[in-house]
Amino acid sequence: MLVIRLSRVGKKKQPEYRLIVSEKTKDPWGKVKEILGFIRPRTNPKTINIKKDRVAYWLSKGAQASPTVRNMLIDEGLITTGKKHKTIKISRKRAAKLAEKKKKETPVEAPAQT
Repeated sequence: MLVIRLSRVGKKKQPEYRLIVSEKTKDPWGKVKEILGFIRPRTNPKTINIKKDRVAYWLSKGAQASPTVRNMLIDEGLITTGKKHKTIKISRKRAAKLAEKKKKETPVEAPAQT
């Protein structure tokens, strides 16, 4: 299965990312099918250069976008259907702790007196 994802390049503490198409099981720093663009998040404003026609081509051929890339393509207007995906996952244990903490912080409303 083909996937469109980011591959980190650049120096230490100066990340740049390539938007690539590769096999899902292959290493993102290895051989790739095609480089579709780049992202430089440390510039002000953030530089995003995407070959929109090539991204549309690969999506039409069945390539899947990673959650981060999917969210970015929705922001750029290349994908119009569907919602953004969550890119972080919270474990059940952590979710239970957060729910318990939220429950404690919620103040109990006093009954209205008439």
